[in-house]
Amino acid sequence: MPNVKIFVDDSLYPGIREPLVQALGPIRDMLCQDLSVDVPACQFALLPVGAMPDLPRVNVEMAILPRPDRTREVILAVCAKLRSMVEAATRTHVAVRVTALDPETYIALK
Repeated sequence: MPNVKIFVDDSLYPGIREPLVQALGPIRDMLCQDLSVDVPACQFALLPVGAMPDLPRVNVEMAILPRPDRTREVILAVCAKLRSMVEAATRTHVAVRVTALDPETYIALK
């Protein structure tokens, strides 16, 4: 279950919203394949935010449930692909952060 939030500097958002929306399908496909999850497990949000000018203007935060096959190397490779895909859509530097959720306490009602 990748829970992906893409935070975009609100001054950039109007010009890159559509390319980002178009990129969501391929991004979801890559995440489902590389993390071995089904489409219904995914959640995405695009959020315009006030951002500081000296920090990345696009930030991606992804939360996933840990699994034995999701090694650090696998997650780093997924992050590199995710960053590349979002950078292609936004044409700006992108920061990516990933957190692992606690499967004992994580609850999702869909």
